[in-house]
Amino acid sequence: MTRTSPSSTGSPSRTAIAPPPRAPSRGRALARKVAERAASAVVVLWGAATVAFVAQLLLPGDRATVILNIRAGQPQDRTPDELAPIIARFGLDRPEFVQYLDYLRGLVAGDFGTSYQQFRPVADIIGEQLGATVVLSLSAIAIAWVLMVVWVTLTAGRGPRIGGLASAVDVTAAGLPHYWLGIILLLVFALGLHWFPVIGGTGIAGLALPALTLAIPLAGFLSQATRAEFERSLDQPFVLTARMRGMGDVAVRLQHVLRHAVLPSVTLTGWALGATLSGAVVVESIFSRPGIGSVLVTAVNSHDLPVVVGLVTLVAAFYVLANLLVDIAYTVIDPRLAVA
Repeated sequence: MTRTSPSSTGSPSRTAIAPPPRAPSRGRALARKVAERAASAVVVLWGAATVAFVAQLLLPGDRATVILNIRAGQPQDRTPDELAPIIARFGLDRPEFVQYLDYLRGLVAGDFGTSYQQFRPVADIIGEQLGATVVLSLSAIAIAWVLMVVWVTLTAGRGPRIGGLASAVDVTAAGLPHYWLGIILLLVFALGLHWFPVIGGTGIAGLALPALTLAIPLAGFLSQATRAEFERSLDQPFVLTARMRGMGDVAVRLQHVLRHAVLPSVTLTGWALGATLSGAVVVESIFSRPGIGSVLVTAVNSHDLPVVVGLVTLVAAFYVLANLLVDIAYTVIDPRLAVA
């Protein structure tokens, strides 16, 4: 667009109007958003690690005495000669601020300290059992998503009767406690039908019931979050356009409506990863499975603080990482969010 104005000689002159500033590209906007979220994640992890360290300092009693009593299995008074090797080994004679800095440096390097009970690196103790819990958690989340997508796609927008029944099922499933559901699944499918091993099974057969125990309540939460948005999207103009092009009902729901309706469930998935890790403590106990659940129970019962702190910090890291991945997934599902 140009504008004309008279010049000193009487002939018109043209003055170009500057073009509007260009919006940042999607890639640059996504990179900036990821950097912001990553910085926030670092701050959250630092806060969680700091709280865990301070909690150790605020506990009553001398830590060297606590360590020796854990090893002995009973509380008793300790002489300075008995305490000296423990103080030297764990650096308890150094200033607390120096211990805090060493603690943070260790976390950055993946060093969670040494177990009071086993005198082994906490990272090794957790690492031996972490894989089984991660497989269980990820399997439960995947099963929950499959259950949610199938259930919501079949029942959403089908009228008040089906909608009311489906919502009631969502609420009921979300409220099922893991310990009760696990026992019911165990009684029906393991002891009754003999489809799955009772306890300690390995492979897919041994994973199925524990994963379902975690997945069914999670699927109820995801369905509640998705259903309202799914039904709202069914009334959007793009759905009518797709139907006018000859698309079937199932295709419209899966290809168009579901993509717009799953954003709340994507948000919940970040929370779900931490929730399934926490729920695994109960589920692994019910089904006698290996995992960090048994490690945590043993550490709490024996007052093995480094192991407890290591597990708490690790779960916090999973929460933060999951939420960071959720933010990235948002921009993939809805590209408009990348430049928002």
